Amino acid sequence: MVDLRQILSQGRKRVGLLIGAGAPTAVKVDDKGQLKDDGKPLIPDVARLTDAVVNALPAADQGVIAKLKTKPDENPNIEAILTRVRRLAQAIASEKVHGLDATGYTSLAERICQEIGSKVGERLPDGQTPFTELISWIGGTHRDHPVEIFTPNYDLLIEEAFERARLPYFDGFTGAHMPFFDPVSVSGDKLPPRWSRLWKIHGSLGWDVHGDSIIRTGLRTATKLIYPDHLKYDEVTRQPYSSLFEHLRQFLITPDTLLICSGFSFFDAHICAVLDEALAANTHTAIFAFQYQNLDKETLATKFAMNRPNLSVYARDGAVIFGVPGQWQPGQPPTDDWESIRQTFWQAGTSKDPAQFLLGDFAKLARFFSLTQASKMIPAPTPAPTPADPSASGTAPSPPAGGAHAKS
Repeated sequence: MVDLRQILSQGRKRVGLLIGAGAPTAVKVDDKGQLKDDGKPLIPDVARLTDAVVNALPAADQGVIAKLKTKPDENPNIEAILTRVRRLAQAIASEKVHGLDATGYTSLAERICQEIGSKVGERLPDGQTPFTELISWIGGTHRDHPVEIFTPNYDLLIEEAFERARLPYFDGFTGAHMPFFDPVSVSGDKLPPRWSRLWKIHGSLGWDVHGDSIIRTGLRTATKLIYPDHLKYDEVTRQPYSSLFEHLRQFLITPDTLLICSGFSFFDAHICAVLDEALAANTHTAIFAFQYQNLDKETLATKFAMNRPNLSVYARDGAVIFGVPGQWQPGQPPTDDWESIRQTFWQAGTSKDPAQFLLGDFAKLARFFSLTQASKMIPAPTPAPTPADPSASGTAPSPPAGGAHAKS
């Protein structure tokens, strides 16, 4: 963690982020969409998104989806469902499967995408969020290389956070009236390092087809190009995804590169194939995967890390480092101030709760990033008890505690 803080604070190393579907769940809101620590996730995880989308479809559509299961007890997620629907639309022409022909499955895919868009189209709430803290880290350091963010998420939370902070980023599109996707710019590296790169490798809300181009509309109602099957689309619609996945591969095979994963389950076989190929080709690339659950629950990530020693998995109760699994055991603090810094990534155990590593939570990781320039964490003073009637004692009530202050 000492080394990671140094890398993140200096801005010299080539750093990328892979932000998965678990990240937006770290933003908690109340029923009015306002930030609330014990609220519900702003955008649900894949399992809850699947339930929400399927339940919002007409009963006839739900019946067809139920019949698409390959096993009676199978519970496919929404991306697997969408892939099967689109493959049938491609394959069956005028024949009917479960009562629908190719046109029927094409329409079903469109309805699924519309429901996905309605569930992931939430706007970033006002105030301090994990996304704004992550972007503050990006903008707070002079960099030799741009930060590159890869995400399979369809939402626009990262874009909103960049724009609130007035920080420039490039996402492969160029133009003002109807920005169009330019694969040549994706493969190049001509922009200044202060321009971050944002790569939506599964598509995004707001993307649409216009003639022979993919354009970015800025409209959350544009849902045609989210999670397409990468192998079956025509040249126009295949273009962004092939370019972006190739760029992910090129990024990873560049020497002295670090990719940090958060909210990524390693369930996506296509992304994992690119990661595996790059790690095998370049032993100087490192991937740190910060996982939310205990090590025995993160089976896909740990299996991957066992085979590729340059991928390290950091879970709540343990890790896989250089292909070796083990439980956490805090070491000696490197400095007198390190105990306070350790609290940003480690929670000491109590009689009720075991000790745990915290950075599998995207909110904790974003806070850790934003505080990499801090040399000491100073707890806020505990307020004095407030009298029942402040006016009677002649003193004003003490302000509430503010958590901790960072000293740079």
